[in-house]
Amino acid sequence: MLQRKQSALTYLDSPSRSGQKGDILVMLHGYGSNEKDLMQLAPLLDQNQHCITPRAPLVLAPEMYGWFPIEFTKEGITVDQEAAERAKGTLLEFLHNIITRYSAREGKIWLMGFSQGAVMSYLTALCEPSLFHGVIALSGQFPESPALVNTNPDLFRSIPFLVIHGIYDDVLPVSNGRRSEKWLAEHVDMLTYREYAMGHEINNEALELIRGWFRRNNNENVPY
Repeated sequence: MLQRKQSALTYLDSPSRSGQKGDILVMLHGYGSNEKDLMQLAPLLDQNQHCITPRAPLVLAPEMYGWFPIEFTKEGITVDQEAAERAKGTLLEFLHNIITRYSAREGKIWLMGFSQGAVMSYLTALCEPSLFHGVIALSGQFPESPALVNTNPDLFRSIPFLVIHGIYDDVLPVSNGRRSEKWLAEHVDMLTYREYAMGHEINNEALELIRGWFRRNNNENVPY
């Protein structure tokens, strides 16, 4: 596993363990975390995947980063929309460069985000759906006005989505996952949505579902 820098973002780079040139999976950490967090999942996923985890650009504290500022209020989490838009631009530039640098299959990657990383996954997929084989959103929150950033709805419709949320999530309540499911069900052709008895986390059941979802969407005929 190597630490590298591309565009404005530092990232960890873990080539496929099989030694074969597999698909690229970019994993986006949540608010207050760092690029080391989701990279721990790499050994538990498809061994043919080349895993990349960028560090979010906003420094919060030592070893703590975010994609854009947020504020916790009694009404819930509020988002700095202008900062989120800038973060989306930074991430898209990074993804374009990763696709070119590693000669991604069909010029596309897989994208997986947790919490604020899931928000970034939604934002980038809505903006440039042509970049993605599929998107996994874990314990996230859907953009408030998705139609405003969905520049190619027909292409977006063809992306497989996997959305997972914890029933007992006390950071981003499960209602966020259900709103995501409702909107996506009307706008994409391939949606898998699951809730698990967990908090703001990724449990073993979720990991098993993710592994199977990757196999199914790589046409290995694995049943749901």
